[in-house]
Amino acid sequence: MPSNTLYYGDNLDILRRYISDESVDLIYLDPPFNSNANYNVLFAEKNGSQAAAQMHAFEDTWHWDQGAEAAYQEVVTGGGRVSDAMQAFRMLLGENDMMAYLAMMAPRLVELRRVLKSTGSVYLHCDPTASHYLKVLMDSIFSPRHFQNEIVWKRTSSHNRAKRWAPVHDSILFYTRGGAAVWNRVVQEYDSNYIESFYRFKDKRGRYRVSDLTGPGLRSGDSGQNWRGIDPKQRHWEPPPDRALPEWFKFPKGYSSMPVRERLDILDSQGLIYWPAKSGGMPGFKRYLLASAGAPILDVVSDISPIAAQAAERLGYPTQKPEALLERIISASSNEGDTILDPFCGCGTTIAAAHRLKRRWIGIDITHVAINLMKTRLHYSFGSEVEFDVVGEPVSIPDAQELAESEPYQFQWWALGLVDARLVEGKRGADKGIDGRLLFQGDEKGKFEQVIFSVKAGKLHAHYVRDLRGVIERENAPIGVLISMQSPTGHMRREAAAAGFYESKTWGKQYPRLQLLTIAELLDGRRVDMPPIRQVGATFKKAKRAHKKDEQLELPASGKAPASPVQYP
Repeated sequence: MPSNTLYYGDNLDILRRYISDESVDLIYLDPPFNSNANYNVLFAEKNGSQAAAQMHAFEDTWHWDQGAEAAYQEVVTGGGRVSDAMQAFRMLLGENDMMAYLAMMAPRLVELRRVLKSTGSVYLHCDPTASHYLKVLMDSIFSPRHFQNEIVWKRTSSHNRAKRWAPVHDSILFYTRGGAAVWNRVVQEYDSNYIESFYRFKDKRGRYRVSDLTGPGLRSGDSGQNWRGIDPKQRHWEPPPDRALPEWFKFPKGYSSMPVRERLDILDSQGLIYWPAKSGGMPGFKRYLLASAGAPILDVVSDISPIAAQAAERLGYPTQKPEALLERIISASSNEGDTILDPFCGCGTTIAAAHRLKRRWIGIDITHVAINLMKTRLHYSFGSEVEFDVVGEPVSIPDAQELAESEPYQFQWWALGLVDARLVEGKRGADKGIDGRLLFQGDEKGKFEQVIFSVKAGKLHAHYVRDLRGVIERENAPIGVLISMQSPTGHMRREAAAAGFYESKTWGKQYPRLQLLTIAELLDGRRVDMPPIRQVGATFKKAKRAHKKDEQLELPASGKAPASPVQYP
């Protein structure tokens, strides 16, 4: 199995076909769930026999149909505790969307446990609407003994709810495969209000707070005696542990074994004892802010904000999570060189965070639009530093033909990925003749021009060229491109040529205003004839870079980043 791999397809099939037993160190998954649906709708009885179909991008709903029934039967006939749990769920819930969600998740979670190492961990990100059911399901698969935390992430600041508490959080269920899972101490920065409230004192070494130098209980030995004329008052002297001392503290030889009062003298000589202005007051220990790496991470995460609308990290993908959240999870439960798996990869936040932290990664998604977005994000963020394989994408005409016939929308998204174009936003069927866009720097500084794409998976008709010409005139676009599975006729090529040229003064060159490209030509390496893309990220919203050297964004099927440089304004 390659170190870094993107898989296109149903993650259940990918897991079973490609991912070996106990080969993954950490799993993070954020399965799609219709959290915006009315709560009662999720539990409405639905006995429809609609055939199961692939989920398309952003359609985060599950329905009780033949596919859900088949998944349920497979898990139940497998026996064991997960079978018991699923039968209990069906008895409780009946046949509805919530039950369908659990039926589809159960076999996937079983497979995820199989591929997880004995020292591995899994984090399941979910909506509070389903978290209690998923916890029971996870208990049945991973065992209640291996439940570690339910982590609460405050994902938004406020919601107006007239008759209930405002829902502002997600849940993340943290389980381990066994009892000896990887765990690294990770700290988070102190909140500024916390610093102001607790680290109120300041000297030339920085901010500090004053903590107690005594412990509860009387002692008859050295620690129970007066020190510097001060009685510990029904307590005993207790110097702070060595780890609480600042980095600049000089440890005398044998410090840890010295008598308690002698250690207090040493602390005082190095300026670590706070003496109150009032004579006879109890001294305290100066606990410097800089001496602490921060606060231990908590199971309530309120210091990582959701991605703001204008954030550079935001890629316009529903359910996108901030990289900081994934970096915290990956840092805590894996080490450099470990393998991270995200079976619902979406826009690739997990794999981007994993790569940034020098982990190997596996990403799986069922939509080509997500795979294209991940490839773009990786190359823009890491340039030539990232290499990966893509498994499941068409690499030949028969592959493309099969995709075009079975999944025309998936074909459309894949075809747009061949030219690095972005899928138009909005509902399918409401695109006004535009399937994708690709932006480039125009002649005016700061002004971007657009290339408009129309993708046709089936039989070509002459009016497609006329329609596209009308769209580029309506949109005042310099260039339009028709991508097709079939080869255009001579008449269609003549009509495209009649559209004339777009002239770029910046580059001193003319470009055909209406271009016809076939899948065969694109697979053979042909590309859109257009001005260079001088501002990568205008087409796909850009993620933050992890490297200093700017490189041209090309996305060959191999996933290897190109070496040809391009300049950006």
